[in-house]
Amino acid sequence: MNQFVAPITPVDPKDPFPDTWPERSADKPSRAGGLGLTPSSKNRFERTSTNDLMAATFDPLKAIVPGYVYGGFSVLAGRQKLGKTWLGIDWAVAVATGGVALGSIDCAEGDVLYIDMENGPRRIQSRIRALFPHDTTLPDMSRLEWVTDAPALDKGFLERLEQWRLSVSDPRLVVIDVLQRIKPAGIASRNAYENDYSIWAPLQKWATAHGVAVVGLHHTKKGGADDPLEALSGSNGLSACADTTIVLDQDQNGRTLYVRGRDVEEKETAVRFLAGAWSVLGEAAEVRRSDERVQVIAAVEDHGEPMTPAEIVSATGKPRVNIQKLLGRMAKAGEIFKVGRGRYWTEDIGHTSHTSHIGPKDAEKSVNGDDADVTANVATGHFDDVGAVSNRHKCAHCGKRGNTTLRVHDQFCQNWLHDECLDIWSEGYRERIAFLDGGTDAQ
Repeated sequence: MNQFVAPITPVDPKDPFPDTWPERSADKPSRAGGLGLTPSSKNRFERTSTNDLMAATFDPLKAIVPGYVYGGFSVLAGRQKLGKTWLGIDWAVAVATGGVALGSIDCAEGDVLYIDMENGPRRIQSRIRALFPHDTTLPDMSRLEWVTDAPALDKGFLERLEQWRLSVSDPRLVVIDVLQRIKPAGIASRNAYENDYSIWAPLQKWATAHGVAVVGLHHTKKGGADDPLEALSGSNGLSACADTTIVLDQDQNGRTLYVRGRDVEEKETAVRFLAGAWSVLGEAAEVRRSDERVQVIAAVEDHGEPMTPAEIVSATGKPRVNIQKLLGRMAKAGEIFKVGRGRYWTEDIGHTSHTSHIGPKDAEKSVNGDDADVTANVATGHFDDVGAVSNRHKCAHCGKRGNTTLRVHDQFCQNWLHDECLDIWSEGYRERIAFLDGGTDAQ
């Protein structure tokens, strides 16, 4: 019986990917593919089975400022002079006294360390006093301690944090104002992301391990960004390392506080900053809508008569698309009423401002083309018929086409008029009718 036996090529110990593999011995640990890797108890992963993990019990997440700040490393970023330090002090005082943060958020009492390397004792004192302008006696803030000088993160900063943690009964919050003051120099061989992540990772690890909230104040870029997390000054390494990122911003609608993190629900809150005190106004989108609605109603009331969307846009300075959508929502909610052809008023009068010419609201017409085959025979003071609408006929008053002209017909003639030109034109029309009536009577 013939048998083919393949030749066995000796394994080259310097070849990391050999074609043949040495036979394993039961009493010797295997060498990983000839790579020279010998497993040992010191080099093994610490593994946990899913069953053991699911059977374990963990302490609940420690809420320092519920909804915003939890145990771990957080970054509070914002443009200069928006009040980041005031907000940090607001949180620190609330936690140290077991008081209220942002005007309405109850905080559990605990020990707080505020590391402020930008303001001296005099300014710190004046700011705390500003938070209690009418109180003759300040609350007990003995659990809030201040530091105005600290080493860099790699020069003993964490050792000092650990000493503070062990020296107090319930360490809950550390505020660092600002992170740049303790940031060590990076390594030239790494890119910005690698440097930022590796620099802040030890601080994040310490905060997470001990359940202490460390809030580092930081600046945002001048140009901003579509994603709030990308607005932080520097690389994305800082926001990637942080457990929670909070961005304080301001636009034409006011100030907002945006929060996103591993243990918090993403949200954007409208906030108010007045005389050193912060307060929550509500969910940002709802507050913006409410503010816009108030502006629309105020604009219409100030105008004194029904307005078109274009007039409301001009009065409020809001984008036309926003106003058109908002008017629809407000009309549906009964906050404003469409009282005629494209005009809005604060009361449901059932007619437009041109009541004597156009007729009831029920006679409104929709435009679906150049000439909508829609008529409304209405009893009016001077016109026998108010009928179709058009986009191509010239207005009898201004002589321009477009913006939808309205057909007005009486016993003498037919005219096309813009809605906004109707009042002026009708005044002259009534004078002409009166003149003709007078002439007929005279004869």
